[in-house]
Formats: sequence, C-alpha cells, structure tokens
Amino acid sequence: MMRSIRLLTFAGGMVVLMLPACEHGHSQEHVTEHPHHTLVVTSPILKDVVVTQQYVCQIRARQHIEIRALEEGYLEEIPFQEGQFVKQGDVLFRILPLLYKARLDAELAEVRLAQIEYENTKRLYEHKPPVVSAQEVALYEAKLAKAKAKAAQAEAELSFTVIRAPFDGIVDRQYRQKGNLVSKEDLLTTLSDTSVMWVYFNVPEARYLEYMNGQAKYYGSQQVELVLANGSKFPEKGTIAAIGGQFNNETGNVVFRADFPNPHRLLRHGQTGNVLLHQRLHDALVIPQRATFEILEKRYVFVVDENHIVHQREIIIDHELDDIFVIKKGLNVQDKIVLEGVRQVQDGQRIEYEYRPPQEVLQHLKFHAE
Repeated sequence: MMRSIRLLTFAGGMVVLMLPACEHGHSQEHVTEHPHHTLVVTSPILKDVVVTQQYVCQIRARQHIEIRALEEGYLEEIPFQEGQFVKQGDVLFRILPLLYKARLDAELAEVRLAQIEYENTKRLYEHKPPVVSAQEVALYEAKLAKAKAKAAQAEAELSFTVIRAPFDGIVDRQYRQKGNLVSKEDLLTTLSDTSVMWVYFNVPEARYLEYMNGQAKYYGSQQVELVLANGSKFPEKGTIAAIGGQFNNETGNVVFRADFPNPHRLLRHGQTGNVLLHQRLHDALVIPQRATFEILEKRYVFVVDENHIVHQREIIIDHELDDIFVIKKGLNVQDKIVLEGVRQVQDGQRIEYEYRPPQEVLQHLKFHAE
C-alpha cells in the first residue's frame, strides 16, 4: 500500500512538473498565432469643427467719465441717489449761485454802459462836421466788445454751478455731500453709460493668427459669449468689435474687444468674467480622446501597421473638445490607431483587431462634428 502511495506521489509530482512546461509552450504558441484580445481600431478623420477658447476679461462701460466741479462754492443740492439711472440733461449737482449771479449782473451793467458810450461817440462822429475822430469810435467799440466778453464769461461761470448729466447712464457714489465747500476740479461722482459694454481680453499671438486666418471674413459679426463671476452665462451675445494695434512684448498678447448689449443694465463698469471665443476650423484632424494615453505630460497613441504590429507614437494636440482631440502633429487620415483596449497592448505587440469607421465612432461621442 505504501508503495502505491509513493507511486502516486511520484506520478503526481511528474504531473505538477509537466504542467508548467505545457502551459509555457502553449503561451508561446498563442503570442505568435492567436492573440489574447480582439481590439477595436479606427482612424483619424477630417471634420469642420468649432473650438471654444476661454479668456479672462475686464468689463468696461462704453462711456465712463468723472464728474468734476468747474467752479468753487458750496454744494446746495444733490438731487440723485447713488447707483441711480439718470437721463442726459438731468441735474446732478447745484453749487450755490449767489456770487456768480451777482458777478453776471455787474458785467451786464458794464455792457449797457459801454453800449451807451459807444452809441454817443458814434453819433458825434456821424455829425457834420464830425465832432470826434474815427479812432475814438473804434476805442469805445472795443470797450463794448470787452464788456460783452466779460459778461459772457460770467454767464458761463453761473451756468457751471448747475452740473448736468452729459449722457444717459448710472451715477456712482457721491464723493462730496450737500453743504460741502468744493473747489475747481474736485471729483464729485462718476457716470457710466452701460447700454453697451466693452469687454477686453488678451489673446496670444498664435491664437490671434489662427483667428485672423480663419475668421477674418466674420470680423465684426462673429458672436462671442460671456461667463460671469458666478459661472452663469450672460444672456446676450457679443461681437468682436476691435483688435489692438500692437502686441505686448512681455506677454506676447494682443488686446481684443467684444461689444455686448446690456439692455437690463446687469453688467456694470469694472466687472470681470471670462469670454468664450468660438473659432471655426476647416478640415481639422480629430480623434477620440480615449484612443490616447499620457506619459510624463506627453500624449501618445498606438498606431497599427500593415502587419498588425502596434507602435507607440507621440502626438501634438492643438485643441481639446468634448470627447475628442484636434491633432496638430503626429497623425494623418491613413493611420490606424487603437481605440478600445489601449491599456491592454504594448509597443511592438502583434494584435488582431476589429476596424470601426471613424464616422461611426464619432456618432457615439458627446462631440458632434459639423
């Protein structure tokens, strides 16, 4: 009985020893003849796409001015509230006018006196024979003109005591209060025309060239969007209205300006946000994002050759959209790339695969090409 057990054990040991050898031989045969996995392969495709670039922006009123005192005196009246919308011509400030009115009355009296002297001198000159010379007439005529000029100046100074809104807009805080003594050029408030907002943002030189090459015919009409500080989109669309005349040598950027209608006065001068600039690309080379992998901040794909051997290849990405990459360098439409099973293959491995047309692949992605 013991002998039988030993034989069984020996035989069992032989089986165990033989099993790894059998499995190893089977594995070698499998690599060369029968791949483990059937992978899905597709190709890059040319599509017209619209890419969106986001830029930090500064929001400015179309007109934003400082309201300053033109004459000195006591503030007699401030008939507006801070943040109020005012119409062109509305009174913003009144400076006590008594001194300026008295000065105007005095200058007007000088005008009447000079007028009388001039008329009397003129009659004497027109008398036959003349009683006075032509030079005297000219002298009194000049005195009259001087008196009128001083009266006009006094009238202007009196009018400057009433400060009116030069255009429709929103007034800011009051920097001086009723009863304050103000001097010439003291800042009283600011006024902003917010009916249309000017939104400024900086664009890198490379993106500027792409925009001008592809969007020049849309200049002045291409719509852009504005994302506000809370993440919501401003309901009105804007248009590119101006591009700066020079680049900043330190940053390599040029300033773009987009104009946004602001009918409900939601936007105010000094706000910030993000502009979404949509750019149309013709015949862009695109691939699904899941066909790529990243190593040390570089992006790669597995390209399959005519012998079904995969080769790792670095690619340069131009733009990123939902589920797809726009390729700048590294692929062409004739290439075949591994789509599903990227993590299951290695560089130099031979595979069997199922080919899926790129049009069919795109139909199952979030992105919808034009």
